[in-house]
Amino acid sequence: MLDLLDQIDSPEDLKKLSIPELAELSREIREFLVNSVSQTGGHLAPSLGVVELTLVLHFLFDSPRDKIVWDVGHQAYVHKILTGRKERFHTIRQLKGISGFPNIFESEHDCFGTGHASTAISAALGMATARDLQKQDNHVIAVIGDGALTGGLALEGLNNAGASGRDLIVILNDNEMSISKNVGALSQYLTTIITTQSYNKLKDEIWEITGKLSSFGEKLRSAVGRLDESLKSILVPGLVFERLGFRYFGPVDGHNISRLIHVLRAAKRLKGPILIHVVTKKGKGYKPAEENAPKFHGLGAFDKSTGESVKKSTNPSYSSVLGETLTELAEENKKIVAITAAMSLGTGLIPFAEKHPDRFFDVGIAEGHAVTFAAGLAKQGMRPVVAIYSSFLQRAYDSIIHDVALQKLPVVFALDRAGLVGDDGPTHHGVFDLSYLRVVPNMIVMSPKDEAELKNMIFTASKYTEGPVAIRYPRGSGVGVSLDSPFREITIGKAEVVEKGSDVLIAAIGPMVYHALEARKKLSELGINAEVINARFVRPLDETLFKKKFKHFEHIFTLEDNTVVGGFGSALEELLVKTDEHRHVTIHRIGVPDHFIEHGTQKELYQICGMDADSIADFVNREISGHHKRKMNIRRLFSANGSRHGN
Repeated sequence: MLDLLDQIDSPEDLKKLSIPELAELSREIREFLVNSVSQTGGHLAPSLGVVELTLVLHFLFDSPRDKIVWDVGHQAYVHKILTGRKERFHTIRQLKGISGFPNIFESEHDCFGTGHASTAISAALGMATARDLQKQDNHVIAVIGDGALTGGLALEGLNNAGASGRDLIVILNDNEMSISKNVGALSQYLTTIITTQSYNKLKDEIWEITGKLSSFGEKLRSAVGRLDESLKSILVPGLVFERLGFRYFGPVDGHNISRLIHVLRAAKRLKGPILIHVVTKKGKGYKPAEENAPKFHGLGAFDKSTGESVKKSTNPSYSSVLGETLTELAEENKKIVAITAAMSLGTGLIPFAEKHPDRFFDVGIAEGHAVTFAAGLAKQGMRPVVAIYSSFLQRAYDSIIHDVALQKLPVVFALDRAGLVGDDGPTHHGVFDLSYLRVVPNMIVMSPKDEAELKNMIFTASKYTEGPVAIRYPRGSGVGVSLDSPFREITIGKAEVVEKGSDVLIAAIGPMVYHALEARKKLSELGINAEVINARFVRPLDETLFKKKFKHFEHIFTLEDNTVVGGFGSALEELLVKTDEHRHVTIHRIGVPDHFIEHGTQKELYQICGMDADSIADFVNREISGHHKRKMNIRRLFSANGSRHGN
C-alpha cells in the first residue's frame, strides 16, 4: 500500500506532513521506484540514494519559485514523482513518455535541463545572478554529486560562486560513487571529512558552553573565532570549500530527515554561498542496488525479486569487445595504456584494469583532462586508448584539436555509445561525432560494421603511429559474428564492396551496413538491384573507389547513424563536387535529422528517423521511381516541342 504517496500530487502536499510521515513516505517512494523501474529500466540506484534529501528540499523550499538544479539529473526521479509526474512515471524513458532527466520543456519544476555531469553550480550561479539583477528574492539550490565535483566545470563554478558572494546553496551529495567508484584526490579529501568530524563537534561544544558565560563568554567566543582558522588547519573538514568562499556545513546524514531539515532550514536564513555536505548511500533501501550500485546506476528492465536483468543478449557487447581486445593486445604491446573518465564498467575496461592495473587510468569525470593526459603519454612514447562515450567526448573538443591532433600524437579514441542510444535520449545520443571529428586535420575516423571489424580496427589503430585515430561504435550487443579469426590490419581509408549491384548504390558506415543489407533484400523484391558499400572510414574517404562509383551510378544513398549535417553523406557530397560527375550524380543522405531526437528504443528511433530497413527501401524506391517519372516527362516535353517545331 502507498497510502501517503497517493496523497502527493505536488510539493505543496508535502508541507502538510509530519517528520514521521515524511519517513514513511520515503519508504513508499522507494517501493514505488523499484516497482516502476524494474518494468521500464532506468537510473535506479542514484534516485534511491536521494529520497530523503529530495523530500526535504521540496518540504522546505517552494519550487518552482525556488530553483532546484540537479547536476547530471539521473537522480531526479523522486523530484519528478513529487512534482506532478507520478501518474506518468511508468512512461519514463519510453517513446512519448517523460524524460529520464530534468527537462525544461516537460515541467516548470525542471528549472534547468541536464544529462551530463558538473553543470549545476555554474547554471545555479547564473540563475542567482539573474535573480539579483532583477531584484528578486528566491532561493537557488544546486545538487551535485561527489563524482561530478571532479569535473573541471564544477570546480570553475565553485571558484566563481565563492568569489561572487551571492546567496547560493550547493548541496554536495557524497555517496563515494559516480557510476564506478570515485577516484582522485578530491574524493580522498571528502572521505577525510566524513571520517574526521572532531572539528565541527569541538566547535559546536565550545560555542554552546561559552554562550552560557555572560560577558566573559562573549570574550571567549571572540577568542574562539580567532582560533577558528587554526582549528580548521588542524582538524581539516571543509577547509577547501571555506577557502573558496563557501560557508561549510557537514557532513550531514542524508537519510536523517530531522537533521536535514535542521541544517537546510538554517541555510535558508544565511547569506552568501553555502555548501552543505550530505552523505548518502547509493541504492539505499533496495539490497541488490546497495550491494552492486554500478550495475543499478542505469539498467534495463529487471526482476525486482532478484535484481537480475529480464533479457540478456548472448552476443558480446561492443564495449566488452573493446576491453577484451585491448587486454589481449596489451599482452604483446607493453606501451598500450587504457584511460577512462569514471566509466570503467560502462566502457568494458574492467578486464584490462584487472590484468594490467599499472596501465589503467580512471581519471574521474574529467574528459578534457583524460584527453590531454593521453597526449602527454603519447608524446613520451606510450600508446594511449581513451575510452569515452561519444556524447561525453564532446566536452573535450578543444583538447582533441589543440593537444592531440595539432601535434599529430598517436592517441586512440574509442567512442562508445555512438549513434542513437535509445532511452537516455538527446543528452546521450552520440550523433555528432562523425561531424565534429572529420573536420579535424590529422585525425583518422572509422566505424566498424560489426564486432569482428571492431577488433580489427582496434588492432589497426594500435599499429598506426602518424596521428590520432577515432573508432566509433554503438551501444549494446554485436550482431553475432565470429570473433575467432586472427587480427587483421585494415588499410587506412579503404572501403569494401559488400554486395554488388547495378541500379543504385547504398554507401553505409558502421552498423548501418546491416540496415543497408536488409534494405537491399527488400529492394530486390521491387526489382531494384542495389550495391552496398561498407565505407569504414569517414576520414580519409576511399576516394578512388567512390570516384569509380560516381561513373556508374546516378543515385547514391548514404546511410549513417549520425546527423546528416556534416557527416559521412556530406563528406561524399564534397568529394562529388570536386569531380566531373557532379552534374550526373545525385547523393541522397539518410541519417539523423537536423534536430534533437527524443528518447525511445533504438528500433523506434530508427523508424522515426527513416533509418530502418523498411524506411530505407521505401525512400530509395520513391526516389528512383520519381526520377524515372521526371525523365519520362522531360522526354515527352522535348518530343512534343520537336513535333510542334516540325509543323
